Amino acid sequence: MYAIRILTNQPFRLFLTLSGISLCVILIMFILGVYHGVAEGSIEYIKKSNADLWVLQKNSTNIMRGTSIMPASYIDVIKEVEQIENVAPVLLFLTNIVVKGKNATVILTGYRPGDIGGPPIIIKGRKIISNNEIVLDNSFATKHKIGIGDKIKIKDDKLDIVGLSSGTNAFVTQYAFVTLEFEQSIIEFGDLVSFFMVKVKNSESLLAVKDNIEKKLPGKISVFTYNQFLKNNIAEMEAGILPLFYSIAAIGAVVLAIILSLILSVNILERRKDFAIMKIIGSPGSFLDMLILTQALILSLVSEVIAVLLFFPLVKLIKIVSPEVTTRINTEHIIYITIIICILSLLSAYFSSRRIRKIYPLEVFS
Repeated sequence: MYAIRILTNQPFRLFLTLSGISLCVILIMFILGVYHGVAEGSIEYIKKSNADLWVLQKNSTNIMRGTSIMPASYIDVIKEVEQIENVAPVLLFLTNIVVKGKNATVILTGYRPGDIGGPPIIIKGRKIISNNEIVLDNSFATKHKIGIGDKIKIKDDKLDIVGLSSGTNAFVTQYAFVTLEFEQSIIEFGDLVSFFMVKVKNSESLLAVKDNIEKKLPGKISVFTYNQFLKNNIAEMEAGILPLFYSIAAIGAVVLAIILSLILSVNILERRKDFAIMKIIGSPGSFLDMLILTQALILSLVSEVIAVLLFFPLVKLIKIVSPEVTTRINTEHIIYITIIICILSLLSAYFSSRRIRKIYPLEVFS
């Protein structure tokens, strides 16, 4: 096949081209994987909460980048509403903990042991049962080389690590779980909570319960159904980090298109006389355009195969260096990336093939 002969005529150049394009594809895959890892990790706590209603301070809509502080005494008022099965208070705020003499930041989450509001998934150990215990995110524990049985320090209190959780990695920081009583004691502002998780007895009465809670505390709280609260947090998360990830992925795509266009243009210039001969013997323009397109597709698809083969070992290596970096990518994502790569190949081939139209048949005699 003539297109393959053109590409393999310069082995070192082909190697550099495939390497450059593969790195661009790996970058796009990595950014997409990190985005989905952050997206899932940031909202996993909410998705696994098993709460029907979320009660927050008035004007607060999310826990991703919003602040909600309320008196814990609101729980008595909320419990008066009929059809409520359970009300779980949770206090959540960023705080420093001391790990092996070094400071680290976690989203400290205080809840009542045995109630909802705790770690979504325990992968090792158990949940907390007393004030001197803590459950840490597994990525956080791996990063700091600590585990079950070790101790961490919050202010003057030493806590035993009794469990490690997953679905609690928000990328920038991670969740840590303690008892509500302990967390309230260290903030020194009395009995406060961030929100209440509400379970209702009958899902058919969900909206009625929501309205009744709002009527009990008018102008003081905001109440959201599970679906609405999840959407609020997803929207907040996407507004904060999505543009950044898209920008980096777009830069990778532009670099990929430039590399393709450059190598195709160089091949055309180097074989200018060959294309002139093809025109003299009557080769149609569509054949010449297809020749360039074939080269573009071969380079792109071979590079993508190389990128996929290298991506997962590379992710494992990054996970060792930075355990908090979580990537989630599946077959559907790879298909989307393949489609994007093919589109970029078409565009690069189109702009490069325009050079062929400027080659005149008589140039073969020059």
